[in-house]
Amino acid sequence: MRAILDTPFADARADALSFALGLPRMDALAVLPVERGGLTVELRLLGASHQVIAGPLSETVACLPGDAEPLPGRATGSVPGWTYEFAATTAAHSDATAFARAVEAVCARLADRGDALTGDFPGSRHAVTALALETPAPDDTGIGWRTWHAYPQTREIVMTRSRLERPS
Repeated sequence: MRAILDTPFADARADALSFALGLPRMDALAVLPVERGGLTVELRLLGASHQVIAGPLSETVACLPGDAEPLPGRATGSVPGWTYEFAATTAAHSDATAFARAVEAVCARLADRGDALTGDFPGSRHAVTALALETPAPDDTGIGWRTWHAYPQTREIVMTRSRLERPS
């Protein structure tokens, strides 16, 4: 699902992103619920990036006020009946053309998927936040998702990958 948003994005640079688990649902600009692995997974676009609600887990990567944790490269944890893994990387592009190509490639890859949500923020056609569920393997006991946060002013794309797994 592609959402054209009329709210300017609140996080203006990659290093302003924070990470939090367990926050309540935040006001969302767009929400895509998807059934996967016996759970409803909500992909949520915020004015300050994203939130995913997957069963007992709430993951928020956004420009959060106060003493929020900075975005980690890796994090692990658990919620009742599940283990959780998170990873984040930032790709810095040397010029506007390379950045635009990278953003357009993500948008094209997610364009026709019913388990992906892409939000276009005003001001730049490359100011995009996108979320997508990963395609499960036939014997998969978990749920995975990826996100992309594009910052035209710094030509950076923050990419995250998360996994919620039922222990064997």
